Amino acid sequence: MIYRPLGNTGKDVSIIGLGLEHVDRKPYEQVKETMDAALAHGINIMDVFMPGDEVRENIAKAFGTRRREVMLQGHIGATDINQQYDISRDMPTVKKYFEKLLKLFGYIDFGMLFFIDSDEDFKNVFDTEFITYAQQLKRNGDIHHIGFSSHNPVTAKRVIETGTVEMMMFSVNPAFDMLPADRNVFDLLENKVGKEALHGIDPHRAALYALCEQKGIGITTMKSYGSGKLLSPDHTPYARPLTVHQCTHYALSRPAVASVLPGCKTAAEMEQIIAYCTATAAERDYAEVLATVRNDFRGNCVYCSHCQPCPVNIDIAAVHRYFDIAKLDIKNIPPSIKSHYASLQSAECINCGHCEKRCPFGVEIIKNIKEATRLLKD
Repeated sequence: MIYRPLGNTGKDVSIIGLGLEHVDRKPYEQVKETMDAALAHGINIMDVFMPGDEVRENIAKAFGTRRREVMLQGHIGATDINQQYDISRDMPTVKKYFEKLLKLFGYIDFGMLFFIDSDEDFKNVFDTEFITYAQQLKRNGDIHHIGFSSHNPVTAKRVIETGTVEMMMFSVNPAFDMLPADRNVFDLLENKVGKEALHGIDPHRAALYALCEQKGIGITTMKSYGSGKLLSPDHTPYARPLTVHQCTHYALSRPAVASVLPGCKTAAEMEQIIAYCTATAAERDYAEVLATVRNDFRGNCVYCSHCQPCPVNIDIAAVHRYFDIAKLDIKNIPPSIKSHYASLQSAECINCGHCEKRCPFGVEIIKNIKEATRLLKD
């Protein structure tokens, strides 16, 4: 397993995590089998948003004495109405469900402000007792960090700018990233969005990932396979389906993304996804599939590393990632970004042009490397 820092939380998380929603309403033996497979491979972050008693109890039982081996995301505001999950901002209801979660697991590593997708969601969290409750949980040590979940890049940016949160769970996949920020990503999952709606990466989403890297807000991802739609020949918006490894690599290539948390319901599914850690570069490569939709990516680096290898070993995708972050505010580039850039130990570009010949999106790589060096090299 490979581990990455989760922003500035001080925690290192496995690049593959586990979303436990698909073990809801499954027998205990299946829950334990799935979790055992994850733990055996070094997975140390899992998400529990489900509010039902049975699934939570099965998860706690499956941990046994291993609770401290895993960091949990638990969601504040996820409630169970008539055996269907719901979102609540009613404080007695919110407290009831979250305190039951605490009773089962002792503490929650990342207390997630649940589902902040709209202006109304934002107000109902940040202009009410809801955020006060989350902050009190942290002061008490019941949660160790405050995070939030969202599917909307504009609202997510607003949350980050409050300065209250330390990490974010966000829906990241190449199809969602190509939808305009004002489109509902759930339309794509319901087959209401065809490839004609997909352009280059939406600037709001690109800016959100860069902002998170700039501010040290770590990202864990959900829906990295588009609820399976991107893997299906019948539902993909591309000329052909993506693979699990390609979707995983795409998400892990975004700035600030530390971990992909797929939903798995069996040990076999868990094994399939963990195989990413030993997959080849060719098996991970997503660029050619992305290029089958309208090529509005033209001139923009998507961090796919199709340009590699560089004869002087410049990590071109990493250079562009830090360059994009630096451009958010050229006059106030965080020292951490300059430090990360310096750690690349890149040689001087020799202008050979091999990278530009291989780039599927016509990025002016040589020009960008020189500008990045000017901005980021002390």
